[in-house]
Amino acid sequence: MLISRIHKRVSNFSAMISQLSLNHLLHFSPVVYERATITQKNPSFISLTFQFFSSSRISYNGSLSESAYCSGSSPMATIRVSRIVKTEAQEALFEYLHFTRNLGFTDAEHISKNSPTFIQSLLSEIDTDKDVSRSLTRFFRYHPINEFEPFLESLGLCPSELRLLLPKHLMYLNDDPSLLENYHVLCDYGIPRIKIGSMYKKAKEIFGYESGVMYLKLRAYENLGLKRHTVIKLVSSCPLLLIGNVDSDFVEVLKKLKRLGIEHDWIGGYVTGYTTYSWKRMIDTMEFLEKLNYSEEQMCSLFKTNPQLLLEGSGKRIFALFGRLLKLGLKMDDVCIMFKQNSKIFSWKCSKNILQAVDFLLEIGMPINDIAEIVTKHMEFIGLSTLKGPRTVYKELKVGRVGLCQLMKEDPLRVLILATKLEIKRSEHVPCPNPSSHLEKASFLVNLGYVENSDEMTKALKKFRGRGDQLQERFDCLVQAGLDCNVVAEIIKRAPMVLNQSKDHIEKKIDRLQNSLGYPLESLIAFPSYLCYNMERIDLRFSMYVWLRERGAAKPMLKLSTLLSCSDSRFEKYFVDIHPEGPSVWESLKAPTASTLE
Repeated sequence: MLISRIHKRVSNFSAMISQLSLNHLLHFSPVVYERATITQKNPSFISLTFQFFSSSRISYNGSLSESAYCSGSSPMATIRVSRIVKTEAQEALFEYLHFTRNLGFTDAEHISKNSPTFIQSLLSEIDTDKDVSRSLTRFFRYHPINEFEPFLESLGLCPSELRLLLPKHLMYLNDDPSLLENYHVLCDYGIPRIKIGSMYKKAKEIFGYESGVMYLKLRAYENLGLKRHTVIKLVSSCPLLLIGNVDSDFVEVLKKLKRLGIEHDWIGGYVTGYTTYSWKRMIDTMEFLEKLNYSEEQMCSLFKTNPQLLLEGSGKRIFALFGRLLKLGLKMDDVCIMFKQNSKIFSWKCSKNILQAVDFLLEIGMPINDIAEIVTKHMEFIGLSTLKGPRTVYKELKVGRVGLCQLMKEDPLRVLILATKLEIKRSEHVPCPNPSSHLEKASFLVNLGYVENSDEMTKALKKFRGRGDQLQERFDCLVQAGLDCNVVAEIIKRAPMVLNQSKDHIEKKIDRLQNSLGYPLESLIAFPSYLCYNMERIDLRFSMYVWLRERGAAKPMLKLSTLLSCSDSRFEKYFVDIHPEGPSVWESLKAPTASTLE
């Protein structure tokens, strides 16, 4: 009995000491009680998790798991959340970034609207059946977030890419003023925010430039004779151009193209962010063609007809094709003559077909000498035809490898014809009550850069409304307004509905944009959907914005998307209610109008 009493007193005393220690920690330590987690094996054991806060210079991710977020997975990744809940979460994140963290309105809005994975991670931390806005506001109060995560995601980067890109010792954007300043320079210059993420990944060091350096580098490329929209396309696709001085190889490429009669801005119409460019190899490609005795006129025609030849792979395909033919045993002089006589060989499609045909013949076991003879005699047909795979041909002709090889030796052209893909293009089945109208529209799309009979073109035929001549008229309207034709083509591919507006509507909206609102025409590059909103919505919202701007209650030259794409309730919250007289002015403006899309 005595021993059991002693054990009981010792146990009670230990419990008192533990409780006193816990109370002491909770009272005096700068910690926040997060939640109690009960282990499954021993229900009597409770593990308490404490979060220690210190300087904002310490990288801390709150309760959001960095590994889970950066891998793109979250506890709610597979749970469907209503649109209302997501909108409330976006609003809460916006208010936290704008009002609590003092980020600019446009920055906070863009981040909150374009970081869906981060929003999903936030929602996994709260009970979405309760007031989402209030829950997240409370969450932000006690769980500071790493602002670089939603920021980089909003710039177009995948969450899985963030782990290597997040600053190691920072969590607040305002702690990296150089990053924000260079980011704003790029935005103000006209580079779409969604492309800046790729720039950050490829050339992170440019975001550490001192004040004024970034703008000077952008201007340096304009001083080469390039228009602003071309510089935008170039640096967003090839951000390495902004490292160091002006790229000397790039300058040499421009000079060579100029000598061929190709203007500087031509190159901007074809560069993309999906490939890496070697300006040195482009120079080598042009010099190689000069050695093949190509005249300047021939090279000019070749590049204008097949821009991918120079830009896709930076001319690598020419060397690959030339090298493959030499390996077949053809003499260099014969290959040069063959290239000179058949300029179409260099087109992207022809060169691809030729290389595939050589692989086909090698796979069925044709001797090298026979392959060289077949390619030489039937170069034009091979370049225009796409061959099926050898196994498919075996099955269709009911022969084996040896049998097909023998047939190819006896009558190569006949076998090549049988081996050619006889594709039934889906575009042939597009309903077309007026064949001539269909052909006109198809011709317009080909001129716009679509590949004939491709899936992309089939989809485009369904999106564009109107005859080919009407689409061309609307296209010319944008060019005559002052936009470069390559820029207009890029706009149309991004927002096809722009050409579904009549010419009169396009002219009115451009006039309103420039003369009434004071925006530059280049603002359409970042937000071409402006042309798709009806005049009532444009007039109503911009009238309110201009009224606020005149009274110093709104920043000048906000982005078009900020003013037009948000809902009515959001617009009223941030552009009407911020001024005491705003509601009355708003009611007087919107009385006879309706804010709907055409």
